[in-house]
Amino acid sequence: MTARRSAPGAAAPEEAVDVLVIGSGIAGLSAALRADASARVLVVTKGELADGATRLAQGGIAGAVGPGDTPAAHAADTLAAGAGLAEPEAVRVLCEEGPERIAELIALGVAFDRTDGPGSPHALGLEGAHGRPRILHAGGDATGLAIETALVAAVRARGIPVREQAALVDLVVEDGAVRGARFLAADGRELTVRAGAVVLATGGAGQLYAHTTNPAVATGDGMAAARRAGARLADLEFCQFHPTALAAGSGAGSFLVSEAVRGEGALLRDAHGDRFMPRIDPRAELAPRDVVARAIVQVMQAQGGRPVLLDATAIGPAGIDADERARLLARRFPTIDAAVRAAGFDWAREGVPVTPAAHYMMGGILTDLDGRTTVPGLFAAGECARTGVHGANRLASNSLLEGTVFGARAADAALAEARTAAVAAGFLAAAERPQLAEATAPDHRSTARPGTAAAGTDQGASASRDWTRAQLQELMWRQVGLLRTGAELEEAARILATWAPPAPTTLAALEDRNLLHLARCVVEAALARPGSVGAHHRRDAADDPVPAHPQDAPKREAASAAAREPDPSFPRGDELVDLPPLPSPRPLQPTR
Repeated sequence: MTARRSAPGAAAPEEAVDVLVIGSGIAGLSAALRADASARVLVVTKGELADGATRLAQGGIAGAVGPGDTPAAHAADTLAAGAGLAEPEAVRVLCEEGPERIAELIALGVAFDRTDGPGSPHALGLEGAHGRPRILHAGGDATGLAIETALVAAVRARGIPVREQAALVDLVVEDGAVRGARFLAADGRELTVRAGAVVLATGGAGQLYAHTTNPAVATGDGMAAARRAGARLADLEFCQFHPTALAAGSGAGSFLVSEAVRGEGALLRDAHGDRFMPRIDPRAELAPRDVVARAIVQVMQAQGGRPVLLDATAIGPAGIDADERARLLARRFPTIDAAVRAAGFDWAREGVPVTPAAHYMMGGILTDLDGRTTVPGLFAAGECARTGVHGANRLASNSLLEGTVFGARAADAALAEARTAAVAAGFLAAAERPQLAEATAPDHRSTARPGTAAAGTDQGASASRDWTRAQLQELMWRQVGLLRTGAELEEAARILATWAPPAPTTLAALEDRNLLHLARCVVEAALARPGSVGAHHRRDAADDPVPAHPQDAPKREAASAAAREPDPSFPRGDELVDLPPLPSPRPLQPTR
């Protein structure tokens, strides 16, 4: 799968495959492994194969795998966290198919933590807004790394072709269908890959904001390219800000302190040492992320911008001393422990300063339950996709699960597309996918129609390239962040309209173009929703806002009927239980 080299100035070399997978996190590699059994697959990724957000995921992967737990209970928690805007059918698929996908990860060698070594029960953790412990973790707080390592090893063992250091420039559209993509290699050359179907798994866009837990590669490349190709985006107003990022050291506000720490019993305190979450929500530190993040911001504003404190000194059995607690924290959270101590804090004895940071895009490229976008031949999975499972607020540890569940589904659908090479006349009919028809209604949350300014077009002769990525990130953080007003959003839209996207001749310019396009889309989506819901909080909205869109109401009612408060009979922290037998994973196909 080596590109034909060309002389300088010649046309870009081309490759041809059945399924082109762009991105190498859990969604992309799950899709590649699934499709590889019966098709020619190529994985292209902007950085190294193991780069991206998956390897940074600390908390774990959620799944109804423990005794007494059910997919229905997991779905109820997911719907409740989504503030009434999650799609019930998408949530059902996620929670019902999740256990089998987890079993496949185990078969690939992911060693989820156990209570006492090999053969002992797996440990299930508790995180915010879950009604019971159902979070599988590996290496204490290195779950994403364990999963990414296993997937990369499987891709290498299968001999699946991989092209690294190649950034997506644009999708190739022919006769209304996506039939490949163009890439910019690290050496400046351009490569075109033709494909029967393309799966975008390019991750999120945390680099829109000045403070984010995302890696540097998270510049929304797939979302922006899909929009330029005519695909619809939705729910971009819902950006999840993780409540607890370390607010110290050179990476202030960026290193994630997992929600699992609060699941183990850590508390949030203000600058005076007073606990504040019980006054705000009965679930206290384990309330949904949007609730906790807003509470922290409000406390920070009241104390002159100083961060709040995450107090882990209550973690562990009663009566243990600080030295024993230090060993416990280092064993359970080795990655976080190293980062916190490197920043100069002994969190076994003192609180750690934390602040919210941009973390996860609930919206993205609009898809159906099989990853199909509104453009034939184009599929999406993972954080770049809007599947409907998250609604207005993602339930903790559902992101890795979404990547593997919908990565596999997108691969199956892409295989069917590649086999037939047939281009559908249009997107799925409303009767075939009613929940998607609702999402694509003209006045719903879809953003940036083709040809609008928010879709990334230049703003006319007055548009200027005299802006920097840092200026864009500060603008988004200040005026399109966790707390917003209509006036702030209008001002952000006005400023963004004066900036022109650069020509994508270098990697930095390509990423800046994508960030500007997406920033306009996010602002447009936020302006279109005057009410507050989930991660989208308008300070100028009424205290008890009505749904901003009529289509929201029935989904909110359905989700409310399924929602329930966390069961107080379940303990905080790990419930040490064994996993029941899971469905047998599909056997790995021999390497071709």
